[in-house]
Amino acid sequence: MLLKNRRKAMVEQKLFTKNFIFLILGQAISLFGNFILKLALSMYVLEQSGSASIFAAVLSIATIPTILLSPLGGILADRANKKNIMVILDILTGICVLCTSFFLYKENDIAIISILLVLLSILSAFETPTVQACIPSMLTGENITKGNAVVNQIASISYLIAPIMGAVVYSIFGLKIVMYASIFCFFSTALLECFIDIPYKRFQKNETVFGIVKNDFCQSINFIFQKQKNILNILIFTAFCRVFVMGVVLVGLPYIVRTVLLLNVKYYGIAESSLAIATIVGSIIAGIIAEKFKIKNLSFVIVMMGIFMMIAGTAFIIWNHTIIIYIIQVISFCGIQIAISIFSIFTVSFIQKKTPNDMIGKIMAYTSMITLCMQPIGQMLYGFLFDIFYYTISVVLIGTGLIVCVMAYYAKRFFINLEK
Repeated sequence: MLLKNRRKAMVEQKLFTKNFIFLILGQAISLFGNFILKLALSMYVLEQSGSASIFAAVLSIATIPTILLSPLGGILADRANKKNIMVILDILTGICVLCTSFFLYKENDIAIISILLVLLSILSAFETPTVQACIPSMLTGENITKGNAVVNQIASISYLIAPIMGAVVYSIFGLKIVMYASIFCFFSTALLECFIDIPYKRFQKNETVFGIVKNDFCQSINFIFQKQKNILNILIFTAFCRVFVMGVVLVGLPYIVRTVLLLNVKYYGIAESSLAIATIVGSIIAGIIAEKFKIKNLSFVIVMMGIFMMIAGTAFIIWNHTIIIYIIQVISFCGIQIAISIFSIFTVSFIQKKTPNDMIGKIMAYTSMITLCMQPIGQMLYGFLFDIFYYTISVVLIGTGLIVCVMAYYAKRFFINLEK
């Protein structure tokens, strides 16, 4: 029994190293700031426009820089000091939000917010692959999957607290106070990240920036398209899934709560916090089943997404009471979020395990680029659909659920082949 406890302690020490603890603490604070900021910005745009199409257009525009710049962010993550990158990016994020707060007026608010979201998207293109590249640099073996699950859980805890607090602060004090709170979070994160110590490969004296970018780009393309085609295949499939799943989740939930059901921002904050709980549940499930889970079972996870979408749509047909419909929507979207969390953790871990450590940053950047490339299409599509079917939202939700289930059925053989 004593030997068993010692072994367990050793595993925990390997997982929660000093570097990993500072990473997850920094991520918790930074993501909290991001969540309260984006909730407030989203609610403000939706309130001022009242249109799912305009709301979706703003979200889509903000996604494009991340898609285009992610490969460059990945190259930087593999070549430069990861700690310095994260510190600089969090400081720049805080500065961008601070400057935006000075120029925000009623006459130009949506335009200024769109510019801020684009700037945040540019910085995110470098931040995301850097954070993802840190985990395999700190952890090994099954601890990579467990580490991803922990990071996901920490993010979800921030996401759990942020919407409720953000909604309360936004409804009482307005947008600018939320912006100032997020600025404090970004600068605090930068301070914590100063204590992280990760070895990195320095540039050779005879290397030029253009030569580095060209060489790393060719190396990454060759790895994905020739050496590890399974990575490319899973990325393409995930990209098409995002059109339907993320289109519904990112545009549908805020639009349904605020515009269709006409509930105030506090109800939306509760809904978002519920999604955070769902993400935590999904992360815990992924951590528990990490050693026994088979990639082929991901098709079942996708089916669950489709089923919960259909449940959400059916609520509008069966019930005529706003609060009952709201509760069913929250439960259904939580089910979708649990499935998304599990799917995300296992696909990211699958890619990381197949990728050499010195290429993690680049490959994770291409992961972000390829999977995100279809998301703006999904957001614009569902912004248009939710506006058109304002009085028959169930058509959009049930129809999308059926499409997702069909995709899962045809993807079953694909996931089985990934294990060979």
